[in-house]
Amino acid sequence: MRLRYWIGLAAALVVGAGAVVGAILAYNHDEGEFHTRQKEEAVRAARQAQSVGALSVGELAAAAAFIKADDNNLSKHEFAVIGHSLVNENVLHAAAFIDVVTQAERAKYEREQGFPILERGADGEMVKAKRRPIYYPLTYTASHDDQLTQRARGFDVGTDPSRGPYLRRAADDGRATATGVIPLLVGGVGINVYRAVYRDGAPTATVGERRRALVGFAAGSFLLKDLASAAVGTLPQDVTAQLQIADHTVVGPQGTLEDPAQARIQIADRTWLLVVHDPDRPEVSIPILFGAAGIALAFVLGSLIWVWNREERMRMFQREADEDSLSGLRTRRRFEEEVRAAMARSRREGTTGALLMLDLDRFKEVNDTYGHPAGDRLIKEVAAVLRRRTREGDVLGRLGGDEFAVALPTCRPEEANVVAEAIVGAIRNHRPIEEETDGVTASVGIALFGLDPLMSYATLVSEADTAMYAAKDAGGDGFRVFHPEALGIHAGGHLN
Repeated sequence: MRLRYWIGLAAALVVGAGAVVGAILAYNHDEGEFHTRQKEEAVRAARQAQSVGALSVGELAAAAAFIKADDNNLSKHEFAVIGHSLVNENVLHAAAFIDVVTQAERAKYEREQGFPILERGADGEMVKAKRRPIYYPLTYTASHDDQLTQRARGFDVGTDPSRGPYLRRAADDGRATATGVIPLLVGGVGINVYRAVYRDGAPTATVGERRRALVGFAAGSFLLKDLASAAVGTLPQDVTAQLQIADHTVVGPQGTLEDPAQARIQIADRTWLLVVHDPDRPEVSIPILFGAAGIALAFVLGSLIWVWNREERMRMFQREADEDSLSGLRTRRRFEEEVRAAMARSRREGTTGALLMLDLDRFKEVNDTYGHPAGDRLIKEVAAVLRRRTREGDVLGRLGGDEFAVALPTCRPEEANVVAEAIVGAIRNHRPIEEETDGVTASVGIALFGLDPLMSYATLVSEADTAMYAAKDAGGDGFRVFHPEALGIHAGGHLN
């Protein structure tokens, strides 16, 4: 009797302990899920803001390269085209060109531009600038409100302690430089990003050479609320977010958020911190402890399995977002991200690359004749052919159905032709593993990037698509390079 009592007591204690352990594991599981989700929200929002900011800074660098190529013979109309393109297509609030003017050149500059060089007086009002060896006046400006930006013309940016040091750093470093948070000349609070423009062909390897070659700056203004909107726009509505720099909150509620997640945002040479708090946090309650008794053992096991597999699940989710499940190539979203990055590198480094759009000929006939499983096998085999016929650094993607894309980040036009010809020939000569299945051919369209620093991703894809359909219209099993005159394209962008 006593033995059975102790056995029963021990069993009760085991069940009770199991119930408590099960409840604790359940809570820890929910906590882990919460922190994982909150971190993912912060990282996703930070990537969005950084992507938008990086695109704008990249376009600013492209504008600087254009001005450099033009040997600084920049007209007001030319900058208006460049500046409004920067403002309208990006998160930039305003764009400007800042000249470098010596004291000896001042009178000529003021006469040609039609306005004096200005600085802020003791009362904060604009007054005529004092004599000094060198000036950095705002010469051309562009924004959504041109009347407002015109008032800033002639202002010597170098005299402003919140702008001048960053301007000189941009000149010495040769890369995009961001100010701290400041009141913008065009209204609102934000940051300025400066990119130095050097004399075309001049050596710029050292600080001294860069100073001697300096002719001006391409400048862009970001509103803090626009940067915050780019990040917060991806967050759930009830999530609280702060944008911080140097441990100071510049956007969002002041104070410390409870148990937040953080992610970094890099814009030019400055790092921001996005701090996120999700209120949907799990709570501990007495019913959880009592209700866990009946399923204690199963719940403990399930919680342990969940802990063991959490990292694997995270890796699987990332693969699903980046990798097409059928072909193993990049998804459309991931492919676009990598091509945009390649285009930005091409602008910075002055290189060229190519985008190849590929569509299988007669693929629908294979699907209709042999069924979708045969079509899926053929998609996998074509993906394998593409891997064998491309280089390690090339980017391969499946955009949907039987449409593939290959990005060659660094290549000359003739190299793109060689790769396209090799791909077309390899697909033509490929024999499906299932002998009864017919083979297919491919139509490939080639579009080049890096030649036009202002080319957008959408334009690149459109040109490659146009060339691909030209190859298909010519009977397929071949490739075409986008060239408006050769393809017979009207001014509106349509084939004859």
